[in-house]
Amino acid sequence: MRRLKNLLAWFGAFFLLVLLIPPVWYGAWLARPWTEVNGPVLIVLGGDLAHRGAMGETSYWRCISAVEVWREGAVRRVILTGDEQTISPMREWLVEQGIPAAAVTLETHSHSTRENALRTAELLRGVPGPYLLLTSDIHVLRSWRAFRKCGLIVSPRPAPDAFKDSNDWRNRWRVFLDISDECLKTAYYWARGWI
Repeated sequence: MRRLKNLLAWFGAFFLLVLLIPPVWYGAWLARPWTEVNGPVLIVLGGDLAHRGAMGETSYWRCISAVEVWREGAVRRVILTGDEQTISPMREWLVEQGIPAAAVTLETHSHSTRENALRTAELLRGVPGPYLLLTSDIHVLRSWRAFRKCGLIVSPRPAPDAFKDSNDWRNRWRVFLDISDECLKTAYYWARGWI
């Protein structure tokens, strides 16, 4: 019984620590490297789907960032990569925000970060860069390295996803779980030799 009490006390203390201190102190490691490089091609990784074909929160923030990068004026082509259900609403939203439909290319056969990298590298073979990679802040390290492993040198432009959410203490436990999940996925990719 004493061990159970100690375990519950440690868990409670850890839970409070996550709520009181924003988890970005270790999420920042996943968000590197962070660049402000510009280039003609912006690669946006599909995020999530909410319901009935609507964009999820992650997809939405990636689209917001994509429009901001587009409006800087250097980007001439946007590649959306992911499964068709996820990236089709993203494309519609980008076009509604003023990005010409002809400038948006869909790569609809990817279901993982590794597939994003492999299929986008194949799609952009022979297309001059530099290439910008836009994904969620905590997803930058794994995706950047996966693209490099596939031979496509990209400069990350992260969307402030976890960093933004961690400002509200009610979201911090979810952000902590997202960061933990990303750490496990990064370790798995490293073990498989994909990054």
